[in-house]
Amino acid sequence: MTNTSGTESSAASAPAPGAEDRLAKAVRAAEQALIEFEIAVETYRVEVENFSRLHHQRLGPMYARLDELDALIAEAVAAHSGERADIERAWEARALVMPMPGVEELFDGLLGADGVRPVEDPNPPRRVRPGKEAQRLYRELARKAHPDLAQDEAEKERRSAFIARVNEAYAYADEDLLRALSEEWDAGPVPEEELPGEAEVLYARLDWLAERKEKLAATAAELADSAIGQMMGLAPDDPDALLNEIAEQLLTQVAQREARLAELVRQKSGS
Repeated sequence: MTNTSGTESSAASAPAPGAEDRLAKAVRAAEQALIEFEIAVETYRVEVENFSRLHHQRLGPMYARLDELDALIAEAVAAHSGERADIERAWEARALVMPMPGVEELFDGLLGADGVRPVEDPNPPRRVRPGKEAQRLYRELARKAHPDLAQDEAEKERRSAFIARVNEAYAYADEDLLRALSEEWDAGPVPEEELPGEAEVLYARLDWLAERKEKLAATAAELADSAIGQMMGLAPDDPDALLNEIAEQLLTQVAQREARLAELVRQKSGS
């Protein structure tokens, strides 16, 4: 009687035939979905970071030059009128800027042909969004070597270190290095990819994957809500073109302020 009852109790607590296989498939599907999502988030992070760096390098000097010209114009107006309000505006405008070189030195001397200041960043990204081939190589490597596919800590550490190198190569759109990394990974040891057999472990894995996805979603939202993310949102299909458009607008504003300043100087000379 006792043996029969114990057997029945054990059978009742065991997973139904095929249930563990279905659970294992669900875990594999969740892993692949997480990896694809993580690839998308990392790709976006690289673009936001590159946009921020290029925005600072390419447009920062132009914004600074505009502030300098605004101060010079305000000072010229104050010198011409002598009115207290104009003098205060000139003080306020000057307080916002630091001494800057002339526009010719800024745009011809310190900036390269691509509009980037190499003295500030010896290794700037070539553009916000890496090319199609770099994107393809990166995605293939991320799918093959992603740390979330590891089933033990040693393998996870190996994959994490490798993916860090892949991310850096992708950030600089280095196709040659990405190809070399792909060959390196293919030549390396084939990691074990067997999933645990116990249902409890598989459920825990699903919980971890869900938690990881939540954190990635929060990271993506934070990037999108940042000032740079919102600016990129104005041209999601071609952020590089947006940088060029802003640069052209700033150059036009610089030219307009230069003309205004020259006019004020002429007025002062003629008076």
